[in-house]
Amino acid sequence: MVNTRAKIKKIQNTINLWFSEAAMADTNHLATESGALIGSNDDLLIEILLRLPVTSVLRFKSVSKHWRSLLSHRRFTLLYKNASFSPGFFARNLYIPFDNEIINTPPFHNLDFYPDPRGIRIVQSCNGLLLCRTYDGDERMHKYYIFNPTSKQFAVLPSVLGGMAVRKTIIFMALAFHQTDCVHYKVVCFYLPNLDDVFKIQIYSSYTGKWKISDESFSLPHPYFVPFHYIVYWNQAIHWVPFGDNRSYFKVDTEEFKSLPLPVSVASSEGYEDWDMTLYFGESRGHLHLVERADRSESHLHLNVYEMLNDHSGWFLKYRVELDELLDAYPEMREGFPYMSSPIYYEFEVFDVVRGEEEDETFMVIRVPGKVIRYNIVEKSFKQISDQIYLYGRTGHMHVHRYIESLVSF
Repeated sequence: MVNTRAKIKKIQNTINLWFSEAAMADTNHLATESGALIGSNDDLLIEILLRLPVTSVLRFKSVSKHWRSLLSHRRFTLLYKNASFSPGFFARNLYIPFDNEIINTPPFHNLDFYPDPRGIRIVQSCNGLLLCRTYDGDERMHKYYIFNPTSKQFAVLPSVLGGMAVRKTIIFMALAFHQTDCVHYKVVCFYLPNLDDVFKIQIYSSYTGKWKISDESFSLPHPYFVPFHYIVYWNQAIHWVPFGDNRSYFKVDTEEFKSLPLPVSVASSEGYEDWDMTLYFGESRGHLHLVERADRSESHLHLNVYEMLNDHSGWFLKYRVELDELLDAYPEMREGFPYMSSPIYYEFEVFDVVRGEEEDETFMVIRVPGKVIRYNIVEKSFKQISDQIYLYGRTGHMHVHRYIESLVSF
């Protein structure tokens, strides 16, 4: 078996030597034989850097203007695969790795990157960037930030157009970023200017550094009861949980609203009941997933994981997940309602669905009282990865945000 870790270490040591030589060549015009070879051959340089972790690639951007341009070019970012790797997630600003046997914490320990007296919380994660905002206080006084936890760089978003009158009517913000279809991140602001049911839209672009008012708007019969806690950027569009009459998504590139269908099982029952909303809604490795209970009338804890077709035309059943063994291992999942046998009373949350490079590497992240569990969908095995999550009672959905290493620089 090839020792991949040793091979990567050897490559890193070699590139560190080349880094020093190339840097010296740029400043003193003294190119060694190896430095000249690497510096003059972009194809060879790319082949080497494609095999390095994100933090090393970010470091090598400082070698020279040529290296920075090369590593920021679309050609390199399209080829670079490590940027899709996710080692863990944030829950209430606490970082939890997917594998507790590997120390792979991100290069920061808290969200104090900006001196905001009200504190900062994460609103949304999107392909390596975090949309953050002021934690406490009046909405009119909130600031919004874009933060790259890998490079520890951040940007403060300017206020939306319309001043305080618009800021106090913001319902939610959504971040759109992807290394292939949205290389300059955008932030979409949804607000209700007249406190009625018609949403207005503003869009910020990092390319222009400005907000603009979109011509599009859309209405919902009960906008304040829509579950906007799941905001997902996928396939060039902003999505939120399809719920009741709220079955829309927003195409960022064309600035238009489209209709998002419900899974067949949900549509046939005329949507979700208030007590049985979607258990999970999110994206992984280019796939949009929705998780619901397989059968609300049975006593077994079985879940359906649906996947959306790329053209948004419908859902198909990707996985059927049986969690009865999890109930046996963690009986506290039943303790809140010990005399109820229906799974709608069990205390658990689906935090994440993480697709692996190979099908048998796909897993779910599930919270049970006081613990976080990693459940392999194909192997049907599970292990505890954290005991640092404490919730009191059935508190509904916790906001969790996946951490992905990103090459983007501000």
